Amino acid sequence: MKEKFIKKALILALGGFITKILSMVIRIITTRVIGVDGLGLYMLVLPTFNLFITIATLSLPTAISKLVAEGTRNNKKLVLGFLPIAIIFNIFLIILIILLSPFIANNLLHNEILYYPIISIGITLPFITTSSIIKGYFFGKEKMFPNVVSNMIEQITRIISIVFIIPYLLKINISYAVSGLVFINCLSEGLGIVTLLLFMPNKTKINKNDIKPDLNNIKDIFSISIPTTTSRLISSIGLFLEPIIITFVFLKLGYQTTYITKEYGIISGYVLPMVMMPNFLSGAISNALLPTVTKSYANKKYKETKRKLLLACNLSLIIGAIFTIILFIFPKECLKLLFNTTLGSNYLKITSIIFLISYILNPLSICMQAMDKSKELMKINIIAVIIKTSLLFTLTYLNINMWPLIISYGIQYIYITIKIINIIRKNLW
Repeated sequence: MKEKFIKKALILALGGFITKILSMVIRIITTRVIGVDGLGLYMLVLPTFNLFITIATLSLPTAISKLVAEGTRNNKKLVLGFLPIAIIFNIFLIILIILLSPFIANNLLHNEILYYPIISIGITLPFITTSSIIKGYFFGKEKMFPNVVSNMIEQITRIISIVFIIPYLLKINISYAVSGLVFINCLSEGLGIVTLLLFMPNKTKINKNDIKPDLNNIKDIFSISIPTTTSRLISSIGLFLEPIIITFVFLKLGYQTTYITKEYGIISGYVLPMVMMPNFLSGAISNALLPTVTKSYANKKYKETKRKLLLACNLSLIIGAIFTIILFIFPKECLKLLFNTTLGSNYLKITSIIFLISYILNPLSICMQAMDKSKELMKINIIAVIIKTSLLFTLTYLNINMWPLIISYGIQYIYITIKIINIIRKNLW
């Protein structure tokens, strides 16, 4: 079992490593194609994008993966029966985004250029949701390879699209170019879905009864997804409020919008992606952990559950520590290598230490979900986001550049980690 878990984790880690390299290539190409100002605008709209992705996907990969792993349901009906509900919900979100986009762009982000990028968010949601549902099925079946291949296809599609489409849109105006960066997800996720479907069993036949929603399945999915989505939604709202709070306070302090966009772009576009690089490995380990921990905990094999959790946390922490040492010693070199800039090197050095604890949050959170502690996790995240947002708003008035953003992240991660560890200890030790 241990060898099987490590094998799955390695497959996901290798795929995640390749995908992450492609993701960094995307960021490098994007930065050089669209420039620092364009990147800053994209980073301003990205929290809004992530917020609506969280709402649209309803944590379906986690819920479907867990239910499929239990092996007590008709998986075809479980997946296909929920798909129409998800699509209808996404159409509702598209309408909502169209109605809210002028207010978000002009009144919250104080930048009318972001109107069309926010509109573009809505169009991508059905593709992202459909892809997440199918990926959840494969994770539940403990088939990691289809998701790895799909992710690689998606990233390669984004690279090609950015190289050939964004320069053309940039000639029109920067708003169209930023919109293009968002809209590219339709093409990449669409090709990802086609790739996943190619890995479906050859003898799979779909009839009308399979697509018909099953109330019991819907109830089971929502019992997992709603607490998990609420937890992620709170985190996404916190991210959504980041640029709003920073823009509001800095404008009050007398800074220009161009300065705010550039500084926030440096943190969000350069520093945070660097320190979050190990998360693709801890995420791969966590995705491999969920089905196995779900089974062992459901069968009351608590020692086995504990061993797998400790193994996942140790692997994540070791990988994170290696990245932290490299980023702390060579911040300028790392930024120069990846982004051809040294902007943000002073932030990167300290942030790498602060974020070290965050690398074990993925396996810890997955364990909480496997133990049916999604509601407790939701409460922890709500309090953590309130703490982070309050700190960000208060500390920004100290006029110490973007350090309040980094400090608030650090306090948030420390609080979440301590609370989750206490709950897990009570249940497994």
